[in-house]
Amino acid sequence: MTDTDVDAAGGRRRPRGRHDPGPGPVDLRRVGANPDHWYPVALSRNVRRGRVIATAFAGERIALYRGESGAVHALEDRCAHRQVPLSMGVVDGDALRCCYHAWAYRGDGRISQIPYLSKGDRRPSRGVRGYPVHEAYGLVYVFPGDPRKASAAALPVLPAFGSPRYRTMTFSRSVRCHYSFMHENLLDMNHQFLHRGVVGRLHPELLEHRTSARSVEARYLFTHAGGKRNLGAGLLAGEGLRGGDSADVMTIRTEYPYQTLDLVPEKAERPAFRLWAVYVPEDAEQRTCRAYGLLMIEKPRVPGVLHLAWPLIRHFTERVFAEDRMAVEAEQRAWDEQGEDRNQEVFPLILDVREVLRANGVPLPGRCGPAACGTTPPCDGPASTDGHSHPGPGGSAGPSGRADDGG
Repeated sequence: MTDTDVDAAGGRRRPRGRHDPGPGPVDLRRVGANPDHWYPVALSRNVRRGRVIATAFAGERIALYRGESGAVHALEDRCAHRQVPLSMGVVDGDALRCCYHAWAYRGDGRISQIPYLSKGDRRPSRGVRGYPVHEAYGLVYVFPGDPRKASAAALPVLPAFGSPRYRTMTFSRSVRCHYSFMHENLLDMNHQFLHRGVVGRLHPELLEHRTSARSVEARYLFTHAGGKRNLGAGLLAGEGLRGGDSADVMTIRTEYPYQTLDLVPEKAERPAFRLWAVYVPEDAEQRTCRAYGLLMIEKPRVPGVLHLAWPLIRHFTERVFAEDRMAVEAEQRAWDEQGEDRNQEVFPLILDVREVLRANGVPLPGRCGPAACGTTPPCDGPASTDGHSHPGPGGSAGPSGRADDGG
């Protein structure tokens, strides 16, 4: 005879026998993002031809540059010579030169020239790591995991992006929290009280939810129960300038590591808007992430209306995001102060998404002690599949202080 425990922090334990207490669940905030996926690390428009910028994934500093041919390349952000960041360098054709001694690197990280050496002089056998790169949807994606898996890993499929029926609003914002708080925030629509100042009194009813090994999907019915509603909210929901109190069906899906949200107004044939989002950890401890979002808004039948409504919609979405950011960053501060996850979660949907994030993530190097994974002595996490060590908590943090640059 077996049963299933729920621990004090709200995490599910595996079914167990009465005489087998077993270890508790891994603290989700100690689980890192799985690097074997495509992650955006910059907006395409910010990587201009002949320029190099600094970015990061989970403490791995990356130099992005666009060569004269127009292709974007991603290199480990250090010169193999004296470790000076290559993001301080100069683009030379389709190569990147270190600013210090002008060592030149090809887009794959191999050294192409050391200008002061003669032809017979000994040269290093290897350069720096090069990352697979792909540009799509106005974003630059890198594959930070095992490069042999890059070709088989799927990029997100966004049919509404570029469709003549939709116009896309792009977001890129730094948030000081573990990426899992962002997944929970979007999926759990019971937090509408937080947004009462812009949406009034919204009543979300969970209609159904489904869970698989890599995904959680929820369908909500939203009804407006009164209170003042921001004009931008109505415009985004396709209600026009006069607004309305129609019921909307919202479908939210975490498909690891991405999230999507579709809102279909009552009696509508298509979503009024579709959101795609991903939360890219920047620092080694993964306590700061970069949220990238593509909000694809349906164009109304009257030409030019969406153009006029664009500033109002932007203002509304920015305010909602600011309120969400305030909440998730407060959650992260509580975790930092307490040193563990003391959340008493009761919503089955969030318990499910936590299991999906745990199962598909990887242990954070240096963070996997007895309290986290039940191992003694504490482990340092798995070795990197690419042959490079990944920095632990003491490693370099990513450039989380970059200015917000959503378009």
